[in-house]
Amino acid sequence: MSACPGIPSRVALVLGGGGLKGFAHIGVLRALEERGVRPAIIAGSSIGALIASAYVRGLTVEEMELRALSLRKIDLFRVDHVGMVMRRMLAPSLYLEEPLQQIVDRLSPEGTFRDLPIPLLVNTVDLERGTQVTWGLPGLQDVRVTDAVYASCALPGFFPPRLIEGRTCVDGGVMGNTPALVASRGVDAVIAVDVGSTSLTAARRIRQKGFANIFMRSVQLMTRALQQQQLAAWRSPPLLLIRPPVWKYSWFSFAHARTMIDAGYDAACEVLDGVGDSLAAPGGVFPRRHIEVRVDRERCTGCGVCASLAPDLMRMDSESKAAPMEAAVEWSRADGAFVTECPVQAITAEVVEGDGHRHRTLEFKVVGD
Repeated sequence: MSACPGIPSRVALVLGGGGLKGFAHIGVLRALEERGVRPAIIAGSSIGALIASAYVRGLTVEEMELRALSLRKIDLFRVDHVGMVMRRMLAPSLYLEEPLQQIVDRLSPEGTFRDLPIPLLVNTVDLERGTQVTWGLPGLQDVRVTDAVYASCALPGFFPPRLIEGRTCVDGGVMGNTPALVASRGVDAVIAVDVGSTSLTAARRIRQKGFANIFMRSVQLMTRALQQQQLAAWRSPPLLLIRPPVWKYSWFSFAHARTMIDAGYDAACEVLDGVGDSLAAPGGVFPRRHIEVRVDRERCTGCGVCASLAPDLMRMDSESKAAPMEAAVEWSRADGAFVTECPVQAITAEVVEGDGHRHRTLEFKVVGD
């Protein structure tokens, strides 16, 4: 049920993956709680699955905050020295599974999905079959919640996969970082919190930062592309997208827990308090904003990438320069991905407020670190 104006009574809450950026989900939960929004179903990938399971278990926002603020690197990452020495390249992961399992056991409900007070969906990937497996759906409920949550958090190469009912399962973000589609059936609206595929900072000197950083950068780019595809194809029910501004932090930034929790709270308050009658629409992604698109003609090389990626929005003019079909458009936070694909950053997108004031939208721009 919801006591928040504009939020339907039956809503699904979807928490995406993104490493420790997912602490922002705790702030989102606080904002929802203050407004009396109680999801009818909750779904998550990776850390989103972990926090979703803690919510279903009944942990308070205060308890989640305390655990997030006290978490240290050694609590999660312990190198599997024996495995690396004995099995070398055949070792299943760089880190031991026990620390992650202990965290999951302390936060997630005991028992199976059938035992839960509200429906919980945990997104994983069957590594051998190459398919998504969302535990908690009909026919996938008779497994331990802690096994599913561990698997959803098991980033390939970092933590060992988990064998569940004969399936070798890993992090759900490999194929669906914000599993909104599976949670959308039978609800009036979806609230999706995306912390792993928002704006990217420029990864300078990435070649010098080791294989782990190169791998994580690749994962971030992959999840971002998959997320953009899902949102671009979204039709119904209406989806309220919350994107906390946590892109400047690394996936495993233990020193910024408080900042990320607060960022989630502030972003959720802004979106929820401005929802109006948006979710009365039959579908689409909200909130929507008035955007002005501009092209720096001197910088534009005429490569045509933008017109190829967004033929309904961009064109090539008589001088083979990129130009918007319409200078002013209405976009959700899921639109405009083509802006960042310009190889010379010749395209900018600015929010136009009601008073004509403009400001740069960081969602559409790759910024330096």
